[in-house]
Amino acid sequence: MARQRSVFYLMTVPALLLFFTFHTIPVIQGIFYSFTNWDGFSPSYDFIGIKNYLSVFQDGDVLNSYLFTFKFAVLTTLLVNALSLLIALGLNAKIKLRQFFRGVYFLPNVLSVLIVGYIFNYLFSNVFPVWGAKTGIEALSGNLLGSMEYAWIGIVIVVVWQSLAFNSILYLAGLQTISEDLYEASSLDGAGRWREFWSITFPLIASFFTINMVLSLRSFLQVFDQIIALTGGGPGRATQSIAHLIYTGGFQGQEFAYQSANSVIYLIVIVGISFVQIAFLQKREMDM
Repeated sequence: MARQRSVFYLMTVPALLLFFTFHTIPVIQGIFYSFTNWDGFSPSYDFIGIKNYLSVFQDGDVLNSYLFTFKFAVLTTLLVNALSLLIALGLNAKIKLRQFFRGVYFLPNVLSVLIVGYIFNYLFSNVFPVWGAKTGIEALSGNLLGSMEYAWIGIVIVVVWQSLAFNSILYLAGLQTISEDLYEASSLDGAGRWREFWSITFPLIASFFTINMVLSLRSFLQVFDQIIALTGGGPGRATQSIAHLIYTGGFQGQEFAYQSANSVIYLIVIVGISFVQIAFLQKREMDM
């Protein structure tokens, strides 16, 4: 028994040390620098207290990036969960080529986010405008990513397309936990497909719905790679997310300490939203 316990310690302690070294220490360093005026390059810095935190709340660029990120995250979370649930229901049905369709839908999840982003950037910039010009469709005739008003739509399309695979797999796993006996009993009682979904399927995958909603919103609030590959935060600052602002300001704009304060605030916001979301959705699970 003691030997088994020592093996478990050998397996967990190195992972704990790596996590502490490459995750916890940088977080603590970031919090420390947020109380300074360090630009990220100078050999010295001064402590300025909470001045950076007060400035973040008065910064128009920070406010705009928060508004864009939250609108993007809420819309994308709803779209991804609605569509992935529909796809999972289809893939769980007894249809021909079911395994083939499951492989096809999961393919976007194994592709690199940056590669997918650059491919769609090329399509939006070069291919779709040509198709729009030839077919006379005005909506496709211009570069969507070059529009101040509609560039965000291109990012939503790419993110939703790539995120459907992972969420569909989670919903599919939930659907396969439901016993077929329940559907046979409901069928004998004359229940239709719509009634079966709301009375059997959705209540029994409520925990999977909670997990998907929380993971989706948390992930989309940190959108970064797709912004880099598609718009770079532009045109202007029209598609600049909070993560992109922190990166560009901290590493390219000599605002390391200032953006560290922004990072700490955003960390607190994400943790708070996740707790509220989990509490609300778990209460809904109990009411169903």
